[in-house]
Amino acid sequence: MPRSLRWIAYPTLLLAGLALIGTALLAIIVVLAYPKLPSLEALTDYQPKIPLRIYTADGYLIGEFGEERRALVRIEEVPAVMKQAILAAEDERFYQHPGVDTLGVLRAAYANFTGGGKRQGASTITMQVARNFFLTSEKTFSRKVYEALLAFKIESNLSKDEIFGIYINQIYLGQRAYGFAAASQIYYGKPLQDIDLAEAAMLAGLPKAPSSFNPVANPKRAKQRQLYVLRRMHDLGFIDERQLAAAQKQSLHIKRDLNEFAVRADHVAEMARQMAYERFREEAYTRGLRVITTLLKADQEAAYASLRRGVLDYDRRHGYRGARGYVDLAGLSGNALDEALEEALQDEPDSGDIQAAVVLEAGPKQVSAYGRGGETVRVSGEGLKFAQRMLDEKAPANRRLRRGALIHVQRDDKGNWQIAQLPEVEAAFVSADPSDGAIHALVGGFDFNRNKFNHVTQAWRQPGSSFKPFIYSAALEKGFTPASVIQDEPLVVSAAETGSQAWEPRNYDGKYEGPMSMRMGLAKSKNLVSIRILRSIGTQYAQDYVARFGFDADRHPPYLTMALGAGSVTPWQQLTGYAVFANGGYRIRPYVVRQILDDKGAVLAQAEPVAAGDETLRVIDPRNAYLMDSMLRDVVRRGTATRALQLKRGDLAGKTGTTNDFVDAWFCGYQRTLVGIAWIGFDQPRKLGNGETGGFAALPIWIGYMGRALAGVPESSMPVPPGLVPVTVPEDGIAGRPGRETELIYRENLPPPESEGDDPLERLTRPPAGQPG
Repeated sequence: MPRSLRWIAYPTLLLAGLALIGTALLAIIVVLAYPKLPSLEALTDYQPKIPLRIYTADGYLIGEFGEERRALVRIEEVPAVMKQAILAAEDERFYQHPGVDTLGVLRAAYANFTGGGKRQGASTITMQVARNFFLTSEKTFSRKVYEALLAFKIESNLSKDEIFGIYINQIYLGQRAYGFAAASQIYYGKPLQDIDLAEAAMLAGLPKAPSSFNPVANPKRAKQRQLYVLRRMHDLGFIDERQLAAAQKQSLHIKRDLNEFAVRADHVAEMARQMAYERFREEAYTRGLRVITTLLKADQEAAYASLRRGVLDYDRRHGYRGARGYVDLAGLSGNALDEALEEALQDEPDSGDIQAAVVLEAGPKQVSAYGRGGETVRVSGEGLKFAQRMLDEKAPANRRLRRGALIHVQRDDKGNWQIAQLPEVEAAFVSADPSDGAIHALVGGFDFNRNKFNHVTQAWRQPGSSFKPFIYSAALEKGFTPASVIQDEPLVVSAAETGSQAWEPRNYDGKYEGPMSMRMGLAKSKNLVSIRILRSIGTQYAQDYVARFGFDADRHPPYLTMALGAGSVTPWQQLTGYAVFANGGYRIRPYVVRQILDDKGAVLAQAEPVAAGDETLRVIDPRNAYLMDSMLRDVVRRGTATRALQLKRGDLAGKTGTTNDFVDAWFCGYQRTLVGIAWIGFDQPRKLGNGETGGFAALPIWIGYMGRALAGVPESSMPVPPGLVPVTVPEDGIAGRPGRETELIYRENLPPPESEGDDPLERLTRPPAGQPG
């Protein structure tokens, strides 16, 4: 062989020999390793961990619990634009290669070689599925070989669409989201089927680095990645120039509150989670269980909005507290300034539509601030009124609004920005169907993320005057009638009677009106009337009696202070108690979970509510319920709750409640088909402020809810039960007054004439025998 050819032949033969040896070694590895590859049962019988999901009765998602937030979607349901975006970002030749993209490997190797380092990878979608299910994330040669072999095995056992479908449902996309359907809901608050091109490109960019390209944590990097995916889609012919340009310019509305679901009902979701966990333990979070609650979306939204408005109105009445703190922005500009502002906002809580911001400039006529994600917020005019005094140079230095101040802002009803603040006061609202106890709405506090304490079920508070109806109901069973006359005048209770020291109770307003009917005493919430009634019927009898309504007798000691609501109740108990008046005298058990279903829809647990009408559930005489309903309607018609007349309904009943020193404010009321309880107060009990009564602070929450919940519901009234007889009595029950009115009383309480010329009606309006003066 000529020497010149040797220089060509020997190297060629050497390379060929090495290639042959490499091929042989690879063949040996394949022969030895392939049989040891794991079974594909995890893929052929794909059973992902599906979280526990909580729904309203009308099918809206309110909560989700589990390590993996996932929503399964069939490949046929995935929109074409989403598939195209994934293929452009991850594996453009997915439908052509057999699991390993040889061209892609060569292209990546060349790019890495010419780029001077490792710049590109060549993992196909199939290889990513293999890695996610069967392999670790370590970057070794042996793992890459196993990954490739597994990819071939997967491709030989599953169709391309089956592999693609598993990938779409399995891949991790940040924020605990597994799969594109879950990510669409978490980042955009919409089903995957509803996303557009720009949104699809953003999601498709996440698998490469879910943390780095997260649009919540890193909006700028996420945008850069999205633009790359859009360009790839254009290069591959998936979209045209016009679509590319429009998507590049489109602003994405990323959900900042990642706990937000279709309906805000976090406290109910947590109650349902606890019930599911008690029954199914850890399996509750992986089996795909569905818990169906009794909530109604419209009712819950009305309750949530009304409670927050009521709390914020209270908060604004008591003034702006100023800046929450300050950020040092001296000498910062450009990216350094943006980074400092974003870092400062990282630990500042938002609450619904109330957003944290950092003041950039502050003057008497305008405040400009930096909002999360770089939004510039400008507040002027009416939006500054709430915080005006903190813009003055004489304002306290540690509260004044100036550059660097941490504040909160909110849009008003017209969409304009205004200065806001997170309230310190708390509140609760709960409503239910009084016929069976199904909870229609429950808001356990102003913001679950800030305070997970459920004030509806866990807060033991003094009920104040909202407890009086139960004392009045007891009095009806002791011979009182709505026309019975009781003295509204000062009273001193001796130390011997109280067991400690003398007590001189007073009316809320300090005014005394002399003798008045029991009906009017309740309408005007006269403390001295209630105390005299309780004194007459006996505290021990009253303590035993209120237990019929679901109250804990031990929390209502048998003292005269019980007449003023000095015991302890929860809003849940108040709901149970007032439902008895609304449904005609039956004790029902409020419940919030209707069903628990498995992932196939089979019923695993079912509520068995008790319903009004079952006489075994009756706890008060139907006549008692009717008369109490009548008197509680008078509280709305001419008493302490006349503000509710703005709803323009004649079938509303209820009672205000204000505790000593304005610590707790209540309104407990109902319409025959719906009972609702509103409370407001501080977690660490302190004074709400002078004039912050149940009728002023709590009743507006109830009105706001009832106005929406009862829209379109016809008025109704309780039928008169047998055993009541009408009598004509003096106006307000007071003899000698010129007016007359009809009152219903128990038939057995109608007094017979004692002698010729005796007026039984005059005796009817006297206090029952034995009532102290």
